[in-house]
Amino acid sequence: MTLDDAALTEAGLSPAGTGRILLLACGALAREILALIEANGWHHMDLMCLPAILHNHPNRIPDAVRAAVDKHREGYAKIFVVYADCGTGGRLAALCGELGIDLVEGPHCYSFFEGNQAFATRSSDQIDAFYLTDFLVRQFDAFVWKPLGLDRHPELREMYFGNYATLVYQAQTDDPTLDAKAQDCADRLGLAYERRFTGYGDLATTLRQWVSG
Repeated sequence: MTLDDAALTEAGLSPAGTGRILLLACGALAREILALIEANGWHHMDLMCLPAILHNHPNRIPDAVRAAVDKHREGYAKIFVVYADCGTGGRLAALCGELGIDLVEGPHCYSFFEGNQAFATRSSDQIDAFYLTDFLVRQFDAFVWKPLGLDRHPELREMYFGNYATLVYQAQTDDPTLDAKAQDCADRLGLAYERRFTGYGDLATTLRQWVSG
């Protein structure tokens, strides 16, 4: 589901008047959210994504969320923010509290995909793990390899990843092609490889809670 206010207006309706919900999300979660909407028949939900590349500048996320909420708030019965803290140092949670809007609990998507409780239990034993999700496996070159300059200066690999031991691929789907690509990412970084199927984790649980609430 994507924003389609024009079609509603043409029909003499408004998103707010039909009790529609807007999910304001990180672009890195678009596939997963759309899959959950489709699988559960949540057709009263619209999805609007902010650029995933904001994660390279997490200090910009709260302002981008505020601007999007201000733009769309009057058009929807409810808005939910589909981010975790995501490196904002609590600023995003504070903003959502100010705006009276819920967001996904957890420090980042690696945590809520695995389940916040399970991730917290494991994290002290895996401080040397580097995580990838389905999205980051697909976009490894655009979001990791090139921004770090490893395409031009592969000798920087040790500086960036010398303290890591394992690449953990948190798989949201069973896709042999992505599995092979994640293994290749680990090889390129000189890390051991672990695949961990998480499914949608607390993301799915949270969306269900929002729907039922």
